Amino acid sequence: MPEPGPSPSQSRLADAMARVGARTRLTHSEPHSDTTGDLAPRHGEESRAAAGPDASALERILRGPSGVGTTGLYLTRREEPPAPREPGTPTEGVPVPGLYHHPVPEPDPVRVEEISHRIKRWAVDEVQACPPEWEDQFDGFSVGRYMVACHPDSPTVDRLMIATRLMVAENALDDCYCEDHGGSPVGLGSRLLLAHTALDPLFTTREYERPWAESLRSDAPRRAYRSAMEYFVQQATPSQADRYRHDMARLHLGYLAEAAWAEADHVPEVWEYLAMRQFNNFRPCPTITDTVGGYELPADLHARPEMQRVIALASNATTIVNDLYSYTKELDSPGRHLNLPVVITEREGVPDRDGYLKAVEIHNDLMHAFESEAAALAAACPVPSVLRFLRGVAAWVDGNHYWHQTNTYRYSLPDFW
Repeated sequence: MPEPGPSPSQSRLADAMARVGARTRLTHSEPHSDTTGDLAPRHGEESRAAAGPDASALERILRGPSGVGTTGLYLTRREEPPAPREPGTPTEGVPVPGLYHHPVPEPDPVRVEEISHRIKRWAVDEVQACPPEWEDQFDGFSVGRYMVACHPDSPTVDRLMIATRLMVAENALDDCYCEDHGGSPVGLGSRLLLAHTALDPLFTTREYERPWAESLRSDAPRRAYRSAMEYFVQQATPSQADRYRHDMARLHLGYLAEAAWAEADHVPEVWEYLAMRQFNNFRPCPTITDTVGGYELPADLHARPEMQRVIALASNATTIVNDLYSYTKELDSPGRHLNLPVVITEREGVPDRDGYLKAVEIHNDLMHAFESEAAALAAACPVPSVLRFLRGVAAWVDGNHYWHQTNTYRYSLPDFW
């Protein structure tokens, strides 16, 4: 029998992607490219064919134009783009076997060093969020390498520092309110709400404004939130700042759900856990890619349902990456830490290994859905800011995986293979 041809919807998508490829597109560096300009090979047990008919179309969208005469199509260039790793060069850490991901070039070491120096000075001296006894953990977090990997199109170090301060502030709150450094589910809602006012300020009478303002200096999370947000709004547009505030409210809502389960010693159903993780996830990080890149995705385009679906899928996938790489770290920590493999194992009654491997499959399915939806959106709305934003989100997804894979100070893989 002859092989079946593409469906009408696939044909329409392919035609649309071809039209998009012929239009002018704005991009920065090409984090997915090797020295020939083609995308680096995909990793994981799924082949490109298994990824679905939209994979090659997405690649064309995300890498932007190349060849003679395309230099002028780039909005801005990095000062000195780092060269990709040479094939076969070893990197620290190994990826989760079977995990669908894209390799990225090593982050620019000059930028990493500068960001690492600046952020340590800010955390220690400016907001007092890193006492001496935490410095080893702060250094081991490697936030400079993390943010340079996630934002390869950022035109300046100052722009990169926007993302870096916010990342450190978010982790300071997580550690101090929820996790390792005095965190507790008891009373978390009150602490989160008051900290959120460092991002979304209180407007009240003069009598009560002063004690509120003084409260923002009362602990490390609030000091870090206030300072990081002040730097952010200096570079962001009002709509970008409002977007970030809403994404952080989503994050804090997810924290509260997880805290409620911890107080009740409750293990949620798998779908309930995934619903929580759509809020308690990395979403506030990739959605500032336009601010860090020095441009704006207009609010009406950001609000489109298709864009919201793409953002949610990308954020959900990156958060499961964290669940997979932090699995052994959390098992070694006091108490029960919920992550996707643990929830699958307990709720579906399977061995630990099977629960972990199923979590890998869920991640891969989300990644394929993200890439398919991003390709469809790029075809339907080939506006330069949309295309660039989608590339920025994809770069953040890849950089996030790179950081988890290579951060052996924090993470190690289970012995399941």
